[in-house]
Order: sequence, then C-alpha cells, then structure tokens
Amino acid sequence: MRLLPLSWYLPTIHGLMGNLSARSAVYPFYASFKLTSRCHFGCPFCNVKQQRSADLDTDEVKAVLRNLSRSPVLMTSFEGGEPFLRKDIGELLRFARTCKFYLLFTTSARDLLDQPLDTYAKSIDFLHVSIDEGHDNLPLFDALPRLVKLPLRVSVQTVVTRDTIDALEEKVRRCHTAGAAIVVIPATHMDGADDCFPDVDRLEKTMLALRRKYPAVIHTPQGYFKAYRRGACSSASIVIAPDGALYYPCHILNRKGPDLRTVDLTRWLATPEAAEGRRMMKECRRNCGWYQYYSIDSYTSIASVWGALRPAFRKRPAGGGG
Repeated sequence: MRLLPLSWYLPTIHGLMGNLSARSAVYPFYASFKLTSRCHFGCPFCNVKQQRSADLDTDEVKAVLRNLSRSPVLMTSFEGGEPFLRKDIGELLRFARTCKFYLLFTTSARDLLDQPLDTYAKSIDFLHVSIDEGHDNLPLFDALPRLVKLPLRVSVQTVVTRDTIDALEEKVRRCHTAGAAIVVIPATHMDGADDCFPDVDRLEKTMLALRRKYPAVIHTPQGYFKAYRRGACSSASIVIAPDGALYYPCHILNRKGPDLRTVDLTRWLATPEAAEGRRMMKECRRNCGWYQYYSIDSYTSIASVWGALRPAFRKRPAGGGG
C-alpha cells in the first residue's frame, strides 16, 4: 500500500480526534461514491435499478471528489451500478489519483479483462471485483491470476445469500490460490429488493472455519457479526448518490442530505441537521446488516484492524502485483 504525503493524513487524524471528543462518529473515513446507477445486471438482492438517476457530468464528479479530498475521508470507493459504463472513467481515475485519499474501485463487469487495466491500475490502490451468483459472473474467478499481477491490491467482493453459504469455501479457495483477498458481504434486505439475508450464526461459523483453513484471505472483520447482534451500525462510513447527494444517515433509509457538489462535507457534518441524522441512525431498529455500516468500526479499532487488513499485506505468489 502506497504511503500518502504526511500532511494528507492530517484531516483524518483531526476527524479521529473529533470523534473521540464527541464520543460519536461525526466524521467519516470511508466514502462509497455511486458514480452511476446504470448496471449490466439485475441482482435480486440489489435495488440500484429502482433508484435510477442521471449521471453527474465529469466536472461535477470532480467537484465531489475535491470535497472528499478536503474531508477526513481516507478511502473513497468508485462504485455503481457499474463504473466502467461511464465513458469518462479514465479521466476520473486520473483525477482521483491527485486527491488526498486512497482509491478503491469496485466492478462486476464480465468484460473486465478487455478494459485498459494496465493504464487504470496506475490510479487505483485497491481493486474489488464483485463476483457472485447474483451477478452471474462466476467465470471471473478465472481472471484472478492475471489481475493479481497488476500493481495494486486485488480482492474479490462476494455477496452471500441464505442459499449460497455452502458455495463460499470454493470462492475463498480460488482467492487463496490466486493470491487475492476476499470480502464477504451478507445480502442485505433493501426496499425494492428480495430479502436474501443469510443465517448469521451459520455464516459466522462458516467464516471462522475458513479463516483457519485459509489464513489471511478474508477481509470481512469478525466484528461485523458482533455489531449486527448489537444493532450497532456507524456513520463513520458514508454513501454518495449518483446525483452527488449525500445519503445521511444512510442509504438504506433513502434519506438524502446535502449536495456535495456545492456543500462542504466537513462543515456540514458539524451542523444540527447532521446531528439529527446520526440520532436517527442510533435509534433505528431496522438492523439491516448493511456491510459498510456494520464493519467500519472494525477498521478504526486498534484491537481489530490488523485482522481485517491483514489480507491486504499478504505475500503474493510470484509475479503478483504491489
């Protein structure tokens, strides 16, 4: 993982201190930016196609990225829909490389190997390839040996439903063999999507066994299960809609806050409106289990961060990328 200039970490450090002082996740450290709602697929556990919106133009996306670059956010994820459906994705990747955060790129494109990956990889820190039965793209596992040779960190992101827990070991094994990591995401129920949420006890037991059999491969922190049982989601992670609006406190509630093309994120988070959103999240009893909101605290806890991040530093097979 590349080291950013020391001064680039200061907003995150200030955010951590602010959160400790407030005893609340006022300032986020991870941002999921949905660059488009367009997608190749119609996964039963996803509602992106029910929440269609027009894409921002290139300059508007850059305005949001500048906003995030001024904030405590340390990692921004390009997501969708499918980010590769944007014709300006190369330009956006190059621009994001100049911003003061790490960049994660999530794709499920079946034609992934036809993309100019050698060029794009120069701007990406972490590549997540979303592979599962819902996307009907399991053959992408065959692309892993080539992908891990790129100069970035490669992980498979796989959504697990109540019907696909038994298939998880083969996916973890394929990642282990190729030298990639894997992020296991339970299929959350969202409005407008099928309820495919897996049995939590069974999934946790399965993952504990797989961690022992395939060490340092699974990114998903065990803290996810503890947080789920406590109903403890966190606003230390944010989602930005394709129209540039901040979902706040979360996108599961489909409640939007400011337009991040024009409203400074860091300043807005200190407003009474933002505080009311965090109160709503704390008092919410939906307990949706959305991975991003239930895992983020594990990445800001000294006690659990190494277990979650260890796969990113796992030694690659010969020829693996940086």
